[in-house]
Amino acid sequence: MGQIENIIRVLEGLKMTIVGGVFLLISLYFVLSGTSIPTYLDPAWVTIIICGIPLVYLALTRLIYEHWVSSALLIVMAMVASIYIGEIFAAGEVTFIMALGALLEEYTVERSKRGLTDLINLKPEQGRLLVTENGKTIERQIEAKDIQKDYVLRVLPGEKIPVDGVIINGDTSIDQSVMTGESLPLDKTVNDEVFSGTLNLHGAIDIRATKVGEDSSLEKLIRLVQEADEKQAPTQRIADKWATWLVPVALGIAIVTYLFTGNLERAVTILVVFCPCALILATPTAIMAAIGQATKQGVLVKSGEALEIMGNVDTITFDKTGTLTYGNLEVSDMLPLVDDITQDELTEFVTVSELKSEHPIGKAIVNHSKDNGKEYSDPDSFEMIPGKGVKVDYKGKTILSGTTRFMEDNDIEVTDKCVEELDLLRDEGKASIVVAQDDRIIGVVGLSDVLRENASRVVSTLHDELETNVELLTGDNHKAANYFASQVGIADIHSELLPENKVEIVEELKNQNKKVCMIGDGVNDAPALKTANVSVAMGGIGSDIAIDAADIALLGDDIEKLPYLKKLSNATLFTIHLSITISMIINAIAIICSVMGLLNPITGALVHNVGSCAVVMLAASLYDRDFSKYVISS
Repeated sequence: MGQIENIIRVLEGLKMTIVGGVFLLISLYFVLSGTSIPTYLDPAWVTIIICGIPLVYLALTRLIYEHWVSSALLIVMAMVASIYIGEIFAAGEVTFIMALGALLEEYTVERSKRGLTDLINLKPEQGRLLVTENGKTIERQIEAKDIQKDYVLRVLPGEKIPVDGVIINGDTSIDQSVMTGESLPLDKTVNDEVFSGTLNLHGAIDIRATKVGEDSSLEKLIRLVQEADEKQAPTQRIADKWATWLVPVALGIAIVTYLFTGNLERAVTILVVFCPCALILATPTAIMAAIGQATKQGVLVKSGEALEIMGNVDTITFDKTGTLTYGNLEVSDMLPLVDDITQDELTEFVTVSELKSEHPIGKAIVNHSKDNGKEYSDPDSFEMIPGKGVKVDYKGKTILSGTTRFMEDNDIEVTDKCVEELDLLRDEGKASIVVAQDDRIIGVVGLSDVLRENASRVVSTLHDELETNVELLTGDNHKAANYFASQVGIADIHSELLPENKVEIVEELKNQNKKVCMIGDGVNDAPALKTANVSVAMGGIGSDIAIDAADIALLGDDIEKLPYLKKLSNATLFTIHLSITISMIINAIAIICSVMGLLNPITGALVHNVGSCAVVMLAASLYDRDFSKYVISS
């Protein structure tokens, strides 16, 4: 069986199909020129052998092993009938068009599955187990797979956390964007949870393992992607869906025609014109043209199925960070809280305090000053307290910047005015730090992820013009999610979500018979991207894993292309349906003419080609159609 399948693969490949097409053209030349050649020398025999053998194999395996009456069976019947009455060109023509359609479809439905491999590579391989020997606590390297629940582990700065756990000693900041997509690292201290695969940024911490092996968050994330990928079933060809009634109808009309006329040629002609070749070409040719159009706009569509489904999408779910926003922190508020400190002085003190900091918030503050042309000298001393803040000596004064807890630890009173400003910033979904000079708080600094300029126009175009519901799925807290959603005009908001929560919401929407498209950019989005009916990844800032998990990628990281993508998909679906309608009308007319004896197998095959050419020309028009109205620009 393996040898037979190898031969079939060679015959249905591009090179052999081209050879079959060349010999079919030679046969057509003899037909049109009126040159008489013996039937056994007709060049179309080569086409029949090359394109017909894989077709017969496909039809029989589907019929015998899968009990599936496919369109391939109808074409095999037409081929055999045409050969029986000596119409070799007609037999070669129907098999060649079927082979060509299969090649086009295969080309458009290739998928990438590298994302899962990349995700598995994120798994930490080792951990630092703390053990007591001779009354002393020492570190011992241990394989991550050997870590058991309640083991105590030490995680140094820059290391990945090997398992889920709870901090029992130390303070730090954790980059857990791999799990939540949050653009901000989270400060963690004793009794706070940490997750497998996340990155410890500052300060050594000791954790007690709570979830290990397959129970850890990263393992669950990998399993979610695997399960979602397995749920993706290939779309069955439209022609094959209809074949269950096309075959008996074609046979019935052919038999009735033969019984009433006694003319076998008419019956064979009916089988030839009944072949659904135009149907087979309708979808892949339209999709190839649309994919070419999309590529010109910097949109990578990985499969024809994705484009088809996108045309049916009625609900789009957005991740926030890196999609609606740029995923970069910028200083948004510089708020002095005492009368004798100006905004420029506050900027100077907080920038100097953060000059040597590696924390993303500190870097954003320093970059803010540099962008505004402000340069300051280094502090006289620098001390960082992981998870809390920094303390420096500068121009004879002690400057502190960090959390309110950091201020309280240094016996600095957190004033009501400070708390009020922090609450306002939090309501706007902003990060914040408190700045103190000596023994008093002098100001508050607010930082925000930057909203994309055209995010609100993209959302309104999708919702109002393209009649698509838009929802927000984010790992951010409720206030941050509500603030950003109000900025872009999204009413349906789901916040504080882990990857499995996003999957649950997408599945719930699908259970409501909605066609869901997920837009994301990070590793944490991969399971939801795989679970959605179709998915789109941001290709610039986005994770490679998200791009691999998604069906479509925006290569220029341009959210502005989403309305264009949706409109193109709608137009592609309309073109496919129109092509099918035209081909069915042509087939119906050809069948009537065949019953009346106005067509023979050769002229029937030529009319059959007219339908196929009409479908291809209509599909090709998609490539140059102007959709620029739906590319949102500033």
